[in-house]
Amino acid sequence: MQKKRLRWILLVVALVLIGALSLLLKPKKPLAPVPVAPVATTIEFLPQEVITVVPSELSQNLSLSGSLKAVDQASVKARVAGDIREILVREGESVQAGQIIVKMDSTEYQAKVEQARGNLNASRAQLDIATKTRDNNRALLEKGFISRNAFDNAESQFAVAQANVDAARSAVDIVQKLLNDTIIRAPISGMIASRSVQPGEKVSPDNRLLDILNLQKIEMEAVVPTSEIGNVALGQTVRLQVDGLDESFSGRVVRINPATQSGSRSILVYIQVANPQNKLRSGMFAEAQLTLRSKANVLALPVSAVHKTSQGAYVYAIENGLLVKNPVTLGVEGKSDEEPRIEITAGVISGAQIIKNDMGNLRTGSKVHITAAK
Repeated sequence: MQKKRLRWILLVVALVLIGALSLLLKPKKPLAPVPVAPVATTIEFLPQEVITVVPSELSQNLSLSGSLKAVDQASVKARVAGDIREILVREGESVQAGQIIVKMDSTEYQAKVEQARGNLNASRAQLDIATKTRDNNRALLEKGFISRNAFDNAESQFAVAQANVDAARSAVDIVQKLLNDTIIRAPISGMIASRSVQPGEKVSPDNRLLDILNLQKIEMEAVVPTSEIGNVALGQTVRLQVDGLDESFSGRVVRINPATQSGSRSILVYIQVANPQNKLRSGMFAEAQLTLRSKANVLALPVSAVHKTSQGAYVYAIENGLLVKNPVTLGVEGKSDEEPRIEITAGVISGAQIIKNDMGNLRTGSKVHITAAK
């Protein structure tokens, strides 16, 4: 009897355990997701990443390059043969027009001048004699004491004596000029760029002695493609940036070559730059921006702010604290404050805030926060 009861108790316990285990192993129903309210996206921009549109001047420029050279330069050469006695200047020194810069040995030319003057004095003495003889013969002819033929001979001797005086005077002038040419003066004001001889050297006529450059006016020779030459005109302004110098310089177009260059078919233009402080030197290389045309009171944006697609162009703007995408109509491209910009003829107004740089696809409708400048 007790064994039968124990069997029933074990059976009940087993059934309870099986029921509990089935409840534990039964799959649970997933919990329904709790709805979450969407959080508005906020985009932060630095102050330098946002530009406020204001009217400005937009210039269309043509990029040029070339070497600089002095407008006024002179190569000083010997005019006569002789020995160099003194050279009074060296490279880098300033000289004024008319200043003595070289002295040559003048002994030989001084002797020639003295000889020529002696010949002139002798010719003048002969002329005095011929003059008196002619005058006396004229008086004798009038009184009938000599024949007309005798007077004509005296007249001819006078003419020869006069010609000899003229020739002797010319000879004096020639040798005097040779003597003067032994003293060499600066033909222009400027700076000595090179010196080719030393004292004691013997030179011949046309020997190069010195080079003088006047740096007050500097000129750049630049090549312009024939496709652009119709847009270039005298007086147009040019902004130059010179290698090795931080500051920029202003110039203008002063000449346009009438002939094209063989081969390239391009045309040379000449740009003159004032250089009162001699900061620019001959031979320097410069990059230049020639202003072809300019427009005032233009709404223009940096090129990086404009997104171009096959459907048109657009910009990202900030309106009422939100980011919006505005379609825009583009005009001419150029530069404003030395920065590449493009004209916006429709789609933005003065005072609008535009995202300056291309940051990819921004989510329109996002709130915008501009961080404080540090």
